[in-house]
Amino acid sequence: MSAAEYLRITGLHAFYGESHILHGMDLVVNRGECVSLLGRNGAGRTTTLRAILGLTGSRTGSIMVNGRETIAMATHRIARLGVGYCPEERGIYASLSCEENLLMPPQLGSGGMSLEEIYAMFPNLFERRHSQGTRLSGGEQQMLAMARILRSGARLLLLDEISEGLAPVIVQTLGEIILQLKEKGFTIVLVEQNFRFAAPLADRMYIVEHGQIAQEIAQGEIHAKKELLQEYLGV
Repeated sequence: MSAAEYLRITGLHAFYGESHILHGMDLVVNRGECVSLLGRNGAGRTTTLRAILGLTGSRTGSIMVNGRETIAMATHRIARLGVGYCPEERGIYASLSCEENLLMPPQLGSGGMSLEEIYAMFPNLFERRHSQGTRLSGGEQQMLAMARILRSGARLLLLDEISEGLAPVIVQTLGEIILQLKEKGFTIVLVEQNFRFAAPLADRMYIVEHGQIAQEIAQGEIHAKKELLQEYLGV
């Protein structure tokens, strides 16, 4: 694993019970990169994120996080290496206020963003900090789910379908936040169905099909590989 790499996955197989979902995934994410996993529903993109954190059933192969082999580690130990996961279902606690949701997860490492820094990046959350989780809009809940992992000290962010079902103006705001996080040196793996959202943000894109990487496309190759993207994604 080179010094530039934050995450390297080699020959990863993952299972839910007897269901074999990932069939030898291989990918690399360098420090400070935003890499997007694209593909149709059921291709194995979300399972890849969950496998990185040990949230699937069994898994084999190699997952190197910041130079550490994690394939046999428990989830809480992987999180302490600086991995933050923002799941598609968001996991906002309805009975807690916005700020209580934000403060609940423990800080797992040094370098987590302060409340002041988070509120500067997410002014909507500052305005709604005393509102119950159930009273937040879908976009505000998504912002809260993202902001929550920034307090933890995570430097590798696993973001799952953060644009799904949101109004275009909110999607644009989330894109701007991802660019800010890249400027701050965060490493991001972005699972997306929305190619038009992911394309301008990602340094590289991996197309996932049948639990494997089918293609790798660099930012500068998007136009030249438009027909290939159409074939795989229908965009």
